Amino acid sequence: MPRYHTLGKIPHKRHTTFKKEDGTLYQEELFGTAGFAGMSSLLYHIYPPTCVKEFGEPVNVRPKVIVEDNMKALSFQGFNIKAEADYIKSRKTLFVNNDMHIGLAAPQAFSKDYFFKNADADEMIFIHKGSGKLRTNYGSLDFKYGDYLIVPRGTIYHIDFDTEDNRLLIVESFSPILTPKNYRNHFGQLLEHSPFCERDFRLPKDLETHDKKGEFKIYIKKKGILYSYIYENHPFDVVGWDGFNYPYAISIFDFEPLTGRIHMPPPIHQQFEGNNFVICSFVPRLYDYHPEAIPAPYHHSNVDADELLYYVDGDFMSRNNIEKGQITLHPGGVPHGPHPGAIERSVGQKETKELAVMIDPFNPVSITEEAIKIEVNEYYKSWITK
Repeated sequence: MPRYHTLGKIPHKRHTTFKKEDGTLYQEELFGTAGFAGMSSLLYHIYPPTCVKEFGEPVNVRPKVIVEDNMKALSFQGFNIKAEADYIKSRKTLFVNNDMHIGLAAPQAFSKDYFFKNADADEMIFIHKGSGKLRTNYGSLDFKYGDYLIVPRGTIYHIDFDTEDNRLLIVESFSPILTPKNYRNHFGQLLEHSPFCERDFRLPKDLETHDKKGEFKIYIKKKGILYSYIYENHPFDVVGWDGFNYPYAISIFDFEPLTGRIHMPPPIHQQFEGNNFVICSFVPRLYDYHPEAIPAPYHHSNVDADELLYYVDGDFMSRNNIEKGQITLHPGGVPHGPHPGAIERSVGQKETKELAVMIDPFNPVSITEEAIKIEVNEYYKSWITK
């Protein structure tokens, strides 16, 4: 989200001397992506961010793929993912391709013994259940049910959960996660027809600055390997920063739906995009208002993309027997549409209370061992009437 922000104290000019009270220099760090061509921020540390005391044994956390190529409609009971005592162990990757990984997590806590950094991917963390505070070296973000947290790759973070009952949908993107380009002008400002605007975003606040030495563990994920680094300095020793690259939050409840006289296609629901995928928000909205409108979506052949729909809350009009936390996967190459009776039920209805997150990968996803554990049997037959 290219929008300038700053917290704490910074020098008047970049790459110039910036001294502490004792006359020594603060340590400047450029934190950016795409080499020097992407979004970046400049951070000013009390100590160099490079002082490593120990390097632990790497751990392979690559997901185990069970179904490499899929052409069957599938469904998965996401709330059957068992709660885990710790955040990293709770993260279960379900679907993968070369552009992204998609998974769920049910953490009861985030251990106070470490920090986490994903050096591979931007993360989108959707909060289905729970609340708390995302703490980073950019400041903190309070979060609650319905929030999207966007965490750029390389961000060091820790999460303080308010309770043990938490459910998260996590997308790891190997490209930056951005707002849709069709909502932005050439300056980057969101346009008037966008279903959300800049004031809906929550930016980091309450910058923490820890002047501490000791042993501070950071788990760094790179290419599916989890590396344990012990640093000499607290990772949150930043006294100030500015730039365009930082974590932020936005609520799905701040998405203002676009409606029309007849049924509108899924792109009107788009919330984010990355390389070869989009993420959409389905929110409570008025139905189509043509006197003969059919509010249910028409059957469609999604030839060019897989479609994953994560059901959050409400009565999802086009599906029968859907529960909270359930995921459906409709593969590219075969048509899909409303379940039997959904079209007829929708006629004459005035509004929907559904809440869901849709992810459309433009390249097919493979299915992991963790997904197979929670698969709904014979979902692909659910369009057959008895």
